[in-house]
Amino acid sequence: MLDPGDAQGVDRRRVRRSFEASAGRYDEVAVLQREVADRLLERLDPIRVTPRRVLDLGAGTGYATRALIRRYRKSEVHAVDIAPAMLQRARRRAPWLRRPRCVCADLHALPYPDDSFELVFSSLALQWAEDLPAALRELQRVTAPEGAVMFASFGPDTLHELRGAWAEVDDHPRVHRFPDKHDVGDRMLEAGFVDPVLDGEPFTLTYAHPREVMRDLKTLGASNAAPGRARGLLSPHRLARVEAAYSLAWRQPDGRVPATYEVVYGHAWGMTGTPQRADDTGEVRLNVHGIRRRRR
Repeated sequence: MLDPGDAQGVDRRRVRRSFEASAGRYDEVAVLQREVADRLLERLDPIRVTPRRVLDLGAGTGYATRALIRRYRKSEVHAVDIAPAMLQRARRRAPWLRRPRCVCADLHALPYPDDSFELVFSSLALQWAEDLPAALRELQRVTAPEGAVMFASFGPDTLHELRGAWAEVDDHPRVHRFPDKHDVGDRMLEAGFVDPVLDGEPFTLTYAHPREVMRDLKTLGASNAAPGRARGLLSPHRLARVEAAYSLAWRQPDGRVPATYEVVYGHAWGMTGTPQRADDTGEVRLNVHGIRRRRR
């Protein structure tokens, strides 16, 4: 489950099925996903790390994987995703002389030894974690002591327009609530990361009609994977009510409707030793002997 507050859990099997089904058309509508990946890649510029091995976690169709291969020409790049069909496209997308090592795996249980990667990169994958603390502990485990972790995820303001429109129709969890950056930062400290830094920025896409928002989400594979989601087909009448509520609340003067995404960026360093956890007072106590200084 996602902790704490309003953040809700994710059905991993549902996530895998959705992304597996969407692989063929994913790139047609992944405008935001490419933009966020580009911005996350830019954040690597000041990072002084020369990785022997690089992990692209949640590689999808390989947009960022290809960029990482080109950036780190002497590194061994691994692309991990939960959906095999996504990885097939990632492999085809990569330069034919430098194919990534594609591995189908769950981000909660990565098939690598401790300290495997000097760079872990993950663009818009962690929001699909069923258990965020466990996923972050797994990232810390495979990150080398002087290695860097760079990720982007979604924050709680994501798709608030669609969530509000659904709230006018029924009380089922129709749109995920993702944890905010402060909660993610706390979980990173508990997982044992060194010097975590988090920030965020909003993105707004606009559409001619609310139905286009939902269509793009389905094409992306970003369907509702909440364990308590409503089952069965959505009636045309109920869909029309959602669209009407969306338009009434959010239609802009030019007639278009917005869809907001809150993107949270995180950066940290690996450490040796056992991850530290919060005590009964909520404080996280780190063993200074387990922290190795990173290269400047």
